[in-house]
Amino acid sequence: MRIAIVTDAWVPQVNGVVRTLKTTSRELTAMGHQVDFVTPDDFGSVPCPTYPEIRLALAHRHQVGERIKAFAPDSVHIATEGPLGIAARNWAVERGLSFTTAYHTQFPAYLARRTRLPEGLFWRFIRWFHSAAATTLVATPSLQAELAAKGIARTRLWSRGVDLGLFRPDGRSLPALDLLACPISLYVGRVALEKSVENFLSADIPGTKVVVGDGPQRADLERRYPEAVFFGVLKGEALAAAYRTADVFVFPSRTDTFGLVMIEALACGTPIAAYPVGGPCDIVTETTGALSNDLAAAVSAALGRDRADCAARARNFGWDAATRQFLSALVPIGERRPAWHLPGMLPRAA
Repeated sequence: MRIAIVTDAWVPQVNGVVRTLKTTSRELTAMGHQVDFVTPDDFGSVPCPTYPEIRLALAHRHQVGERIKAFAPDSVHIATEGPLGIAARNWAVERGLSFTTAYHTQFPAYLARRTRLPEGLFWRFIRWFHSAAATTLVATPSLQAELAAKGIARTRLWSRGVDLGLFRPDGRSLPALDLLACPISLYVGRVALEKSVENFLSADIPGTKVVVGDGPQRADLERRYPEAVFFGVLKGEALAAAYRTADVFVFPSRTDTFGLVMIEALACGTPIAAYPVGGPCDIVTETTGALSNDLAAAVSAALGRDRADCAARARNFGWDAATRQFLSALVPIGERRPAWHLPGMLPRAA
């Protein structure tokens, strides 16, 4: 099968969406499928205000459509709700073509926090965007239920996986972390407003707080929390070693739909402390971490969890099974959309 994937999220961004798409592509290729990505690299682009590592493509729907047509795909998947995703959606709708979408990020909550506008305004756009899709892929059952409550009912599950060869409980530790006062509480991810990293750094947690990653808030948070240790971006064996050395992994985000970093940490035997929200609720069990609206309390409880149980939990998440879920959700591009799809209509705000 020839599969075109349209995404606004792409390298050099380091996030779960990019990692998911690149790993899924690798798995699909190994299965004998051909994958072509339509990304901001294919067009002129400008940096996103306040987040320059994110490039916003400057492309008309016809340009995006020509790029898709050149590949002659059997199926089209639109991964993001950004400029490229909108252009691809409108091009397909204009021609009565079928496609799938995915809901990777809680954009309504994120944008409401950034703009101080009501979430309902942004849910109106999200409903409009996904209304034309044959189905919308979501990572967890709780997210599936949330979207249904918001008027997006045609969804299918597309879980996530972990590289168990890289992220494993046995292996070396990270020497730089070995020198720090214990317990070591670790955060891995973008250092950005939507990740609520400050909630982690301001929590009354004993030992040492470690931040791995980069982003627009890093310089400010480093200045305001000098007692924390900021490592920047780590990859591969160094990242696995950081997970392995930590005593607890703290996931302070309330806007992630899954949280790949959580299953990477679990695979290394590290328990999770997080808020009781979608994502953590679908991944963290009583024996592999703790969920609380008080992060310090969650950390305290998670420190007592058995690391072998954590590693065992991660083995439930495989990329092969996740990729087969993705593959089974795809639809032929020539399959006409149902007559009730009205691309020009915007649902009312929630």
